[in-house]
Amino acid sequence: MEFRGASVYDQSDFFSNFMKRRNRQDSPNNAIEGPLIYELIGEIQNKSILDLGCGDASFGKELILQGAKNYTGVEGSAQMVEAARSNLLEQKQKGTIHNETMETYDYPKDAFDLVTSRFAFHYVSDINQLFQNVNKTLREGGRFAFSIQHPLTTSSFASKQTGDKRGNWIVDDYFLDGERREPWIDKVVVKYHRTIEQYFSALRQAGFTVLDLREGTPKREHFSSDEEFVRRQRIPVVLAFLCVK
Repeated sequence: MEFRGASVYDQSDFFSNFMKRRNRQDSPNNAIEGPLIYELIGEIQNKSILDLGCGDASFGKELILQGAKNYTGVEGSAQMVEAARSNLLEQKQKGTIHNETMETYDYPKDAFDLVTSRFAFHYVSDINQLFQNVNKTLREGGRFAFSIQHPLTTSSFASKQTGDKRGNWIVDDYFLDGERREPWIDKVVVKYHRTIEQYFSALRQAGFTVLDLREGTPKREHFSSDEEFVRRQRIPVVLAFLCVK
């Protein structure tokens, strides 16, 4: 059985194992992507923020505590939504969670100063429509910062056959965009591979100016393990964009 979008997070065994992995100090989320996304979003004081694929809203809680005016999370997994609302109990006056997918959410016009998304867009089939919706919901001059799994790691149809930790990577089939099926934590998930150029072009066509592009260069101070730091220098696992409307 294969899972699309956020549906895999509603499998109890997967959810439990994912949260354990996600919270490891040396996970790519914490050691690479987290520091990078905070660099890109910059000042968030008094900003209205929309977070697409918000997961358990730990990020939203941090943003509110750092001075965001309000935070809206969109999450397709009911199990993640429950965790997100629990995380925001003390911030409920400033935090709202919608149990919607990024595709079905009704994007209000000119409503947000910042739209973010972290490691979620590679589950979306129509990135062009999504970027148009993000542009619509941002105020003029609003910023759009997001991270995805690096296209080098999603490219090959045969790059990963098991859920084990990778010791090598195959870069192949790069210009063949579309669906990829990947074993992950004892499940098979569907992701969508696109080239860096395709992401860039879709952003431009939706009306964005790309201000920055990052590939998540590992920094030693973010890792507790020398071995993991060295392993993460072999291939980029994160691609992140900062754009403005």
